[in-house]
Amino acid sequence: MPKIKVEQLVEEMAQPILKQHNFELVDIEYKKEGNHWYLRIYIDKPGGVTIDDCQTVSEQISGLLDKRDPIPHSYFLEVSSPGLDRILKKDTDFERYKGSKVDVSLYKSKDGRKKFTGELLGWKDDQLLIRDKGKILSFSRAEVAAVRLAVEF
Repeated sequence: MPKIKVEQLVEEMAQPILKQHNFELVDIEYKKEGNHWYLRIYIDKPGGVTIDDCQTVSEQISGLLDKRDPIPHSYFLEVSSPGLDRILKKDTDFERYKGSKVDVSLYKSKDGRKKFTGELLGWKDDQLLIRDKGKILSFSRAEVAAVRLAVEF
């Protein structure tokens, strides 16, 4: 089964469980690492998720996955928070984190760089806008490999 199809099926299965517990689905990854397949479900809620939250969701989703059996081979299920450096993917992510510091990674170098850090201004006319040292930088969707919240210590 194609990776995208598995992720879509798992999302459809997980949404009612997450809604019941007031969790947000941040992302689903289904990928092979070495000889093993991993199904990773990232959840969040205001104030952050706890280990108990992850365990609850893992147990409920695991039971549903066992019952429906949409994945034809063995895999490891992991449920966790997206972490401090969470990746921003959805339009709602970009709205929620406007004004936050982000790290932008590009597929190809632009002005001799592939990584930029700045204040997230959002999307406008299919361009990602950030402010870096007072200068507004823009990147097309096709240029952007990933946008993550910047971790500051």
